[in-house]
Amino acid sequence: MSYGYIAKLSEKVGRQHVRFYNRFGIALAGDLYTAKDLDRRKKYPAVIIGAPYGGVKEQGPCVYANELARRGFVVLTFDQPFMGGSGGEPRHISSPEMFTESFSACVDFLGVKVPFVDREKIGAIGICGSGGFALAAAQTDVRIKAVATASMYVMTDAVRLGRSPEEIAAAKRALAEKRWEDYEKGQPEYLPSFPEEPMESVPQGVPEPDAEWLRFYAVKRGHHPEARGGFTTTSVLSMLGSKLLAFVDEISPRPVLFLVGDRAHSKFF
Repeated sequence: MSYGYIAKLSEKVGRQHVRFYNRFGIALAGDLYTAKDLDRRKKYPAVIIGAPYGGVKEQGPCVYANELARRGFVVLTFDQPFMGGSGGEPRHISSPEMFTESFSACVDFLGVKVPFVDREKIGAIGICGSGGFALAAAQTDVRIKAVATASMYVMTDAVRLGRSPEEIAAAKRALAEKRWEDYEKGQPEYLPSFPEEPMESVPQGVPEPDAEWLRFYAVKRGHHPEARGGFTTTSVLSMLGSKLLAFVDEISPRPVLFLVGDRAHSKFF
């Protein structure tokens, strides 16, 4: 398999490909990062890093993991089910429950299969849409002792953003009809946002924030062939029927850190 990491691995850091299962029995592909001089007879804090919504572990997570491993953390990155190197069919399905469960599956793996991890010091970082899923996991999984988010999106809120009740009702009707169409065709519709091959540059006239996303995901800087953006069309229904952060107050007194860009499109969340 060609992994296509967007950042060079530090010579001081080791990376091991791992595979483990979520509670639905789907295999998740992960990368375990550790400092090469780590004394494995001791216990260390661990961090789980979730990729941006529609992204894979070889993109932003590898950048974060490389740096945190150098600083003494054990770091686990992973691909969501139906994405990248993880299992699950059909591909590019989005599920708030499964994407939240992935963080708990990572905690399972770290606490059982990595003997030099301190079970009482496991945290999570969610980039973009993973921020919402990391917080959602921490609502119920008290083994996650701290959460940090970077430019967080809460995807169950994002699908409703700017839509009137009438528009949401119309979207539900259209998506419900789409399920019949997909069933007749034998596969769900998937319309990727990014090209198979990286662009040389972003075309002029593309409005923001679309242009901002293209400047990373569609050009060589951040492009990955297994992260072409978006999910199956009818995946939106699962987001419309869920509320990710209904119990976010129950994370307290565990600490939460929000990293927010002053011009970020996601600042609203």
